[in-house]
Amino acid sequence: MAAGGTVRVVVLAFAANLGIALVKLGAAFGTRSGAMMAEAVHSFADAGNQLLLLLGHARSARPPDERHPLGYGREAYFWALLVAMVLFVAGGLYSLFEAVEKYTHPHALSHGGLAVAVLGVAIVLEGWSLRAAWRECTRARRGRRLVRWAKETGDANLLVVVFEDLAAMAGLWIALAAVLLTLATGDSAYDAVGSGVIGGLLILVAVFLALQLRRLIIGFDAGADLRRDLQQLWEDAGFEVLALHAIWDGPARVLVAMKVRPRDVAQGVATLLERIDRCERAVRERHPQVVLQFVEPDLEA
Repeated sequence: MAAGGTVRVVVLAFAANLGIALVKLGAAFGTRSGAMMAEAVHSFADAGNQLLLLLGHARSARPPDERHPLGYGREAYFWALLVAMVLFVAGGLYSLFEAVEKYTHPHALSHGGLAVAVLGVAIVLEGWSLRAAWRECTRARRGRRLVRWAKETGDANLLVVVFEDLAAMAGLWIALAAVLLTLATGDSAYDAVGSGVIGGLLILVAVFLALQLRRLIIGFDAGADLRRDLQQLWEDAGFEVLALHAIWDGPARVLVAMKVRPRDVAQGVATLLERIDRCERAVRERHPQVVLQFVEPDLEA
């Protein structure tokens, strides 16, 4: 996944969510709808989340220094984890609070037509953002199922945006259904239930994202396909691969550590080093995401 494509998706999501949030907030005050207010808070939280992702992207791109010799790649995972926390607290828990408040203190829904119109506009805008995110996700998945990709990818920014947008689109349709049922029946309980369902959905998504980000922060395997390809490349170059580890070290960043033994152990040191350098260059050309390589030669027969 190219970093530029992911950043573009995040920027588009921010623009869409900010516009949606402002429209929803106005409609929430005008209609006194709990589901609409829950959706407004959700959209503001999403817009703030995109800013956190952009901040994490900028900070993770800093070059290595004396105190951080391997760079700052994994810092993107920290900021993405904050996004999951914001989604849980500002989105999920507030929506549940709004549901309880509207259920225990019911009131009639006013200007229902306005609420329906605003939700229709929000669905269009959210669809625009989701379409861009889904296109990038489809390229990154390479035929894998969505959940499998989510559990294997190191691109935390794209992961968060895709699932946020999916949750947002589902929330919009839930809010629309709640408003329409409230208007049709005159029972504001439907509006409260809509807020509760939205809250539960956001909490589930937030917990799922947090679990995926936890594995990345700890240090997660970059995938069996990559390891097999690296092993084949070194074996084709005349090396026996004794050990190979490849882990995600940030979005679109992989760290590789390996131990290899040349099949011809009688060669000179200079020749051996030149062959290792050539293999490392071949790895970088075939897999640009491999930004760090540590190769230990073993000359014992």
